[in-house]
Amino acid sequence: MNALPLSRLHSVLLKGEFAVTAECGPPRGANEEVVKQKAQLLKGYVDAVNVTDNQTAIVRMSSIAASALLLQIGLEPVMQMVVRDRNRIALQSDLLGAYALGMRNILCLSGDHQAFGSQPDALNVFDIDSTHLIHTVKTMRDEGKDMSGYALDKPPRMFIGAAANPFADPFEYRVVRLAKKIDAGVDFIQTQCIYNMDRFKKWIHLAREEGLTEKAYILGGITPLKSSGMARYMKNKVAGMDVPDEIIKRMDNVEKKKAADEGIKICLETIEELKEINGVSGIHIMAIEWEEKVPEIVKNAGLKN
Repeated sequence: MNALPLSRLHSVLLKGEFAVTAECGPPRGANEEVVKQKAQLLKGYVDAVNVTDNQTAIVRMSSIAASALLLQIGLEPVMQMVVRDRNRIALQSDLLGAYALGMRNILCLSGDHQAFGSQPDALNVFDIDSTHLIHTVKTMRDEGKDMSGYALDKPPRMFIGAAANPFADPFEYRVVRLAKKIDAGVDFIQTQCIYNMDRFKKWIHLAREEGLTEKAYILGGITPLKSSGMARYMKNKVAGMDVPDEIIKRMDNVEKKKAADEGIKICLETIEELKEINGVSGIHIMAIEWEEKVPEIVKNAGLKN
């Protein structure tokens, strides 16, 4: 972990505060007001906002452009960058451009395969993988050189993040993958949505035993459930998601009109548990097209005034 703050999010984590990040999905069009409206809902309640990069392989406003809009409003973005759509030249070029525009956080990802998106015939790139991207960003930041060894006139001093999924199989490989990303240069990790707390605790325990929580900040993923149907869909249709049957039963056992309230309650209970786990430095709230609930969640969790 760097000794000097690279961003506001990094500063919060360095001080040992429990960090809160949220997510903003850019629109399927060029309407900047969509981004600004979402941003206003989050302002004052989070330390930084992830801006997704053509999530689910659907064409959207670019992450860099939407991140620039957040900066105009006074929110710190975590610019996501996927390797699916760019070769190494474009990745490095976009990174330099993003830094010049004021972005200080990056989340390095593989990206959802185009077969699952709206244009399945599109060609992917995957010139390098996400771990190689992490290493590239770190080299550009710390050594001031691009992948060819060319000296940069101004290194992009980025706070480097990546994703981790404690719930995918095989479980024993989860911490190995985490270690590889940390060795490549990751500063912080945001996890997949947590519903199976027992499995998450086993994962973070193994990470602690390997000393990984001392090398990178771990932010637990939170997604509030709107309905039992949403819970079932995530369990059965979303790869790498682990939604225990007891969570689905709990959502089933409330009136339909009260299901969203129960989902928020489960979310708050999860946050309370995460706050008590050694090695967890914050949460990442992924309120999918439900950004208006983020202030309620944050306030009721006692995380912001």
